[in-house]
Amino acid sequence: MSEDPFVEEMRAAGHPASVWSNGPGDRYGRHSHGYRKILCCLEGSVVFHTSDGDVALRAGDRMILEAGVEHSATVGPSGVRCAEAHAS
Repeated sequence: MSEDPFVEEMRAAGHPASVWSNGPGDRYGRHSHGYRKILCCLEGSVVFHTSDGDVALRAGDRMILEAGVEHSATVGPSGVRCAEAHAS
């Protein structure tokens, strides 16, 4: 079975990548990371809440969270499956 194209792209660029999913309405509390996070929504939807405003992702959308940016997230009504890569 082949990997998701986003995961393949990120790994080819030298960035560790993984896929995760959550159920409808799941929430992540406010936090930050010590690395640059590159996200791609594969299925469903999720909204990331940052001090600069909300960023809604649906299938095919990408976003970059720079290291140290505080954020929280709320999963959409159909759940979500995302891929993410960590970059320095």
